[in-house]
Amino acid sequence: MTTVVFLNNMEIRRYKTGDLDEIINLFKTTVHHVNIRDYAREQVDVWAPDCINVEEWNKTLSEHHAFVAVRDYIIVGFGDIDHSGYLDRLYVHHEYQREGVATGLCDKLESAVAPCVTIRTHASITARPFFENRGYRVLEEQFVERMGVFLKNYVMELPRS
Repeated sequence: MTTVVFLNNMEIRRYKTGDLDEIINLFKTTVHHVNIRDYAREQVDVWAPDCINVEEWNKTLSEHHAFVAVRDYIIVGFGDIDHSGYLDRLYVHHEYQREGVATGLCDKLESAVAPCVTIRTHASITARPFFENRGYRVLEEQFVERMGVFLKNYVMELPRS
């Protein structure tokens, strides 16, 4: 069953395998255009490299609750959360920042898991304020290694009742 929500001239629907190429392109361009404000070139290059394991991405997106935001037939954002409440990815096209895309997707992702499940994410420096505005709190700052390069992010949690 396809779940579709319309918000601000935007459709939010479940991920389909046919979305993968567009999603990967969105991911790469977003990291290189948006996250470059908070990370060095070397860091964004290893975060969003030219070569991405598309089979692994499709597998996890298919297994998780994954949604895409579409406006005018263009995927403008995507996100996924697993059954344990780990919000894995949330990315918005660099030309559609601050237009409610991340909010709409995050609303959908958070409601996809049981209300008793605590939601956690590893938020980038760039995404931290967005999550804090949603009520997430920082549990710890951490450095993750990608191909010998370290990137700072934050383990964050959304307390739920």
